[in-house]
Amino acid sequence: MISKRFFLMLGMFSILLGASDLGAQVNNPQLQKQLEGVYSKWRNAMVQKDARTWGQTTAKSRQMAIRNRIYSERRAYPQSVFDIPAAPPSVAGLKGLSAHRKGATATSVYFGKVDFGVGGDPADNLLLLHFVNEGGSWKYDTADFINLLALPEVRKQLQAGDYTYVEQKDFQASGVVPPMPIAVGPAKYIAKVYTFCPGRDVKVKVNKISDHHFIDTKAAEVVIGGGKDGLNEVQFATKALEGSTGKEAMTIRVYLMSTVPGTKPIKAFEYQVKEGEEVKPFGSSHFVIDAKMAKKLNG
Repeated sequence: MISKRFFLMLGMFSILLGASDLGAQVNNPQLQKQLEGVYSKWRNAMVQKDARTWGQTTAKSRQMAIRNRIYSERRAYPQSVFDIPAAPPSVAGLKGLSAHRKGATATSVYFGKVDFGVGGDPADNLLLLHFVNEGGSWKYDTADFINLLALPEVRKQLQAGDYTYVEQKDFQASGVVPPMPIAVGPAKYIAKVYTFCPGRDVKVKVNKISDHHFIDTKAAEVVIGGGKDGLNEVQFATKALEGSTGKEAMTIRVYLMSTVPGTKPIKAFEYQVKEGEEVKPFGSSHFVIDAKMAKKLNG
């Protein structure tokens, strides 16, 4: 099971397909070569901060998701697309293990020293690239970086030429094209959902637009669309994971973030359960951004 999502602000690729290409294909060298060309073009656009080429090589749904996030953080688009902590890794020097296509989606798998250019000596790991076909052309969508530090036997198998591990379903195209997100404008107030949910699967929706999914973690995510003046709605659903006690503590919060230096976040919403207490399987609530709160956020 792939456990780590490589979370750069990534964009997407190109290629023409004939009618005979509509079925699933596995280990297709020609497909892998085409996808690799698209990724390289997309990567160069990221490195060179070329917004035009980035738009040409990025799946439309991913472009909208990135745009929404940037606007929700009150940053400039498309300039902020290129504000990433590390350069996307090059696939030059990596071994292409497989390419798989199903419908209008495709994946390409690489093994080797995946280098993000942040120093140190990269170890042998896996890079899984995802693509979407739009109007006969492949566009880059997202990437998964699979760190094999916790899977030393898998790393040894791959180094020895045994690629059984990457034949599992997680490395294959799903056939499901990502839906187009609802477009949002620049947020008036930056908001973040924070969740602490050991042993639980938690889903949160804010203002019927921003969807969040947390599994056995402690994490925070930006609310798409941000907070708005007046009433803001929060919905959540929870369920215990297999192997959990069902008595673990849990917290769901929404914070409002000020852009004024030195101004602390405001806790606008909280649902908190102590260890041993009963947890609601679902709930709906709200918070209000009034004039006093807005004044504090705006300094």
